[in-house]
Formats: sequence, C-alpha cells, structure tokens
Amino acid sequence: MRTIQFREAIAEAMSEEMRRDSSVYLMGEEVAEYNGAYKASKGMLDEFGPKRVLDTPITELGFSGIGIGSAMNGNRPIIEFMTFNFSLVGIDQIINNAAKMRQMSGGQFNIPIVFRGPTASAGQLGATHSQAFESWYANCPGLKVIVPSNPYDAKGLLKSAIRDDDPIIFMESEQMYSDKAEVPEGEYLLPIGIAEIKREGNDVTVVSFGKIIKEAIKAADTLEKEGISCEIIDLRTIRPLDKDPIIKSVKKTNRLVILEEAWPFGNISTEIAYQLQSKAFDHLDAPIEKINTADTPAPYSPALLSEWLPREEDVIKSIKKVLYR
Repeated sequence: MRTIQFREAIAEAMSEEMRRDSSVYLMGEEVAEYNGAYKASKGMLDEFGPKRVLDTPITELGFSGIGIGSAMNGNRPIIEFMTFNFSLVGIDQIINNAAKMRQMSGGQFNIPIVFRGPTASAGQLGATHSQAFESWYANCPGLKVIVPSNPYDAKGLLKSAIRDDDPIIFMESEQMYSDKAEVPEGEYLLPIGIAEIKREGNDVTVVSFGKIIKEAIKAADTLEKEGISCEIIDLRTIRPLDKDPIIKSVKKTNRLVILEEAWPFGNISTEIAYQLQSKAFDHLDAPIEKINTADTPAPYSPALLSEWLPREEDVIKSIKKVLYR
C-alpha cells in the first residue's frame, strides 16, 4: 500500500487503462499542456502524446459529441469537464445521444464513454459553479453515475468505468483532489453498483456519498463519545443504486439518516427514503431524516455558504432526532 492524492488516483487509473487499451483516450479543456485544471492528468501528455491526450476549445457541446461519435466507432473516450456545471452546455449530447443510442439502435451501438469532472460546491465559486448534478444524470435511463469519496474508491471505480460498455458519469470534487489515502500497488478494480459500509454501528444508519460523507464521519466520531453508534454507508454508485445494504442496515438499527449535498427537492435522498419505506417500513422506529443544502442557489458569501451546506452539526441534530434524544 502507498498513500497518494485523489488527483493522483484519477491520473493513475486513466494512465493504466490507456497503457492496457489503445482505444482509450482523454479529451477536454486543459487536460494536456496544462496537465489538467486540477492536475488530474499530470504527465499523461508526455507519455501518450497529443493524439491520445487532447486539449479542446471551450466547447463542451462539441467535444461531448465528438467523444460519443468516436465511442460508436470503437473507441473508449474519457471526456473531462472542468466542472459538471459546464456539462449543461453539452447535456443534449449526453442525454439524447450517449444515454439513448444503444436502445434506439436496437443494440447495434454501445457507447463506452466516461464523462468525468467535479460536481457540487467548491468553495466561493458562485451559484453557477456550485451545483450538484448527481440526481439529474441518475434520473436518465442508460447512464451509470459514480461518485467516489476517497482516492482508493476513485481509482478502482474509474478503471471499471473505462472498461464498461455503457456511458458513465463519473463525478469528483474540486475540494477532494488533494485528499490522501492508501491505495494498493498495482492494478485493482472495484465493481460498479456496490455500496460499502465505511463504519459499522448499531444505533442509526447514515447513508451518504461523495465529499459530504466526511461530515457524517465527523459526526459519528463525536457521537461515539456520547455512546451513540453510527453505521455509515457510502453509496459510491448512484445509478445503479445498491439498496440491499441500506435495507439490511436499517433492519438492524431501525433508524435512517441520509446526507446529500444537493437541493432538497427530488434528489437521491428522496429516492432512498421511498425505497426504504417501501421495503423496510416495519423496521423503522422513527421517520427517515434527510439532510440537504438550503433550497436556494449557492451563495458566494463565506458565512452564508457555511450555513447553506450541510455540516457535522446538522448530522448530529438529525441523528439525535431519530433517536428521540
């Protein structure tokens, strides 16, 4: 094992797959000469050259469409968005072509493409650069959506995503690129669609994913000192959604709190709450609590942004609420 940064895990995953398969290439804004906007493709231009690490103009609609077309012709593109906020410019290509082409062609065309880049807030970047798009893309049949929370998961899941024959939305965070964790030497893959219990507990189940899960972990550490045992489940993959570990956990703890960095209306938390009341209602000893951002665009003010985002204190409050404490 060795300790590496999140950005290094991303670069390693892409580089290993490009060495393994000549049909894999990386395309996006500043991915080549600048080594990536977040240095997540550092050194790749030197190793693979400008035909496989391609800088593009600021044209998300254009290079998304080029990537989809090349995937239809046997390539496996990795399309990097500087942020998924900018993917809205190319969302027609993603939704109406990448997600639907296999069905509309009667299975004649697979679209083995990965769209990757940061999602959700990244500090004081304003409302148009701070949106979470997991539920948007997860709502579309034909797309798989992955949101890792640490370097180990990021590398193993990205390698699996690149090998997958379906279009994948792979979402990261600008505030996680410098995070460090232990990663095995050599190659490893993680299966898509499998959640993981990050911390075992008996009193309450907390479900989360992406960078905001750190607030759940901090809350669990604090509550442990009060004798409250939290089981934390990291979804890792949003679509397909791995419901079974959540149901199994709730049958043990009888309480569920969902933490998600997204607006409160019509999000992943809402779907999980429905699935649990549908499949494990008799095991719930309290109403399900879900924790989201405020129902407004993200503020620029640091004081307001701190209130807008879910924090450890919000998680603690919700856990105590379902425990009636």
